[in-house]
Amino acid sequence: MARPTSFLFCVMMMIFATTLMNTINGCYGADHQHKLLFVIGDSLFDPGNNQYLMNGSTSPATSYPYGMSMHNHSSGRLSDGLIVPDFIGLFANKKVPPPFLKPGSNFSDGVNFASAGARVLEEHSTGVMNMKAQLSNFDKVAKLIAKKVGDEEAKKLFMRSVYLISLGGNDYFGFNTDNPNATQSQRISYMRMVVANLTNGFKEIYGKGGRKFAIQNVGPLGCYPMIKQMYPELKGSCSSKFLSHAKLHNKALSNALKKLSNKLPGFKYSILDYYYALGDRINNATKYGFKVGKIACCGNGDYNGNNCGGGHDGKEAFKVCSHPDEYVLFDGGHTTMRTNRQLAELLWNGKPNITGPYNLKQLFDLP
Repeated sequence: MARPTSFLFCVMMMIFATTLMNTINGCYGADHQHKLLFVIGDSLFDPGNNQYLMNGSTSPATSYPYGMSMHNHSSGRLSDGLIVPDFIGLFANKKVPPPFLKPGSNFSDGVNFASAGARVLEEHSTGVMNMKAQLSNFDKVAKLIAKKVGDEEAKKLFMRSVYLISLGGNDYFGFNTDNPNATQSQRISYMRMVVANLTNGFKEIYGKGGRKFAIQNVGPLGCYPMIKQMYPELKGSCSSKFLSHAKLHNKALSNALKKLSNKLPGFKYSILDYYYALGDRINNATKYGFKVGKIACCGNGDYNGNNCGGGHDGKEAFKVCSHPDEYVLFDGGHTTMRTNRQLAELLWNGKPNITGPYNLKQLFDLP
């Protein structure tokens, strides 16, 4: 995919700047308990940003059957309905954090910068907003708020606010797809680059005032229908190389966050064990009230792993289930609205064995 043209992108940034300045007028500075929800992430958290990128591509998530559980309102979310950050916003009694790129969005309760396809690392991923671009957009918002309420009040606001993050899955999906014969040493080296860059992103937000971070770790990539379909020789089993890379990342990320909390005054964090939470639902669907865990609601192939909505050109045949709430997964790599609500509930008030050392409710309750 091509990058947005610089002229059109500049025009969009001017529109966003004007919108944000109008939105924050008299809103943040007057309420010293006000807290925002900032979202940084990939397709799991993208509320529809990619449809506004003007890069010449069309997101399949902007048309049926995406959004089918929301009166067929296809908003660009890769699900049949709401996604995890939407529910978190509702649980926190705030507006659903809107897409950063959507003209006219109200950022008074926060903003969602997530972009489907986003990676921590810049390589091999163009036409989407990777972590670097999302942090740059956060910086734009931070500067506009500071300009309106002053540097001191802005930093206090950023210290009270919560930062919800989901990144890394696309990095490991891309690496293992492009490097099927990578050695364990190469996989570890790549993982260390991803975690180091992600950690630097946390530090960048911290430098602007951020203190409360909620992170969803990397999921069980090797058990996704799209992966099983890519490797028919597995005969329905999960791909161990994808799973092991995700586990390496999650262990290193947990250690890195512990170090940050010891090093950076006031740094508080929450990790949702997304790897376990989603994996257990895929493998034990009925335990959580679902009927189907290993096959997606929408797509084609043995596991409905590909081309939900007909692919990027909308021309390929696909199947779609009648009741998405009976399925854990909506398409080959994304969860249904019902699953998203369960995951959001775990993030919001999960026990320390699944969400810790804080959960999101506790982070929001902190001053």
